[in-house]
This record gives sequence, C-alpha cells and structure tokens, in this order.
Amino acid sequence: MSEIINRVANSPIITIDLESYYRREERVVFDIKGFLFQGLVLKEKDFRLALKELDWDQYKGKLVSIQCSVDAIVPIWAFILVGTYLSKIEGEYVIGDLEVLEQYLFEQSLSKINPLDYQDRPVVIKGCSKFPIPMFAYGRVAALIQGYAKSIMYGEPCSTVPLYKSPK
Repeated sequence: MSEIINRVANSPIITIDLESYYRREERVVFDIKGFLFQGLVLKEKDFRLALKELDWDQYKGKLVSIQCSVDAIVPIWAFILVGTYLSKIEGEYVIGDLEVLEQYLFEQSLSKINPLDYQDRPVVIKGCSKFPIPMFAYGRVAALIQGYAKSIMYGEPCSTVPLYKSPK
C-alpha cells in the first residue's frame, strides 16, 4: 500500500483568503431620516442641536454608515457634519450605505498587500467564506497581484478555475 501524499499542501500555490481581510467590528447605520422635519426636509438649527445632544458613545468601536434611507432634501454638509461628530470619538465611518462601507473597509485592508509577495507564484483566491465578502474585493485583489503572480485561480486549491496566466 502506498503512502497518501497531499499534493495541495506540498504545492507552491499561495491562497489568498479574503475572509482574513474582513473587519469584524459591528457595522451600524446612522440614518439622518430620524432628524428630518415631517420626514422631508432637514432644518439646520434643529439638526445641529440634536447632534449636539446625541450620545455619541453608542458609536464607539463601531463601523458607521452615514446615510438617509428616505427620499428627502438633505444637503451634503449634513452628512459631513455627522462625520465630524464621529471623528471626535475616533469613530470610523463612510458617507454612504453599508455596501459602500464594506468596499471602503476592504480597500483599506487590501491596500496593505505587497504584490511582490506573489511574484512568479501561482495564486488561488479562495472562494468560500463565513463572512459576506463583496464582489469588489475579489476584483480588487486580482488587480493588485495580476502583474506579479505567475497565475491566478479562483476557488479552493483542490478545485480551481483559472483566471490569469502571466505571459512567458
């Protein structure tokens, strides 16, 4: 009887698991909707007072999406003003919905990748994860390493779909 050899474990393939770049802090929405007069328009004086009196500690350590979930007249400065309050408590935020927040977080995390680490190596971008990985992240990581990797595949090391092969 011959010994079973794990060829995947012994291969030069590098696996990029986007799950390892997923930030696990709680995501919350700051919805300007609750500050609107009759659900339609923002009154500056009332809005400023409400923000001043708000307990901002509830946003500490959380990732915040600043948005307005209703079709209303909200000037851009209102979103920025909310951000200034979040900055005072060192809150991390984006102006936009939760999808924009996820893209921002992945862009930050993936920007730390050194493409030279993948120079002339076959790379697999892992497909399965326990966390919601935005499609943006898959495209972004491929773009970051494409000029460096020998090849790029998608899936699991034992079953991949070829995506890119460097010219010889």
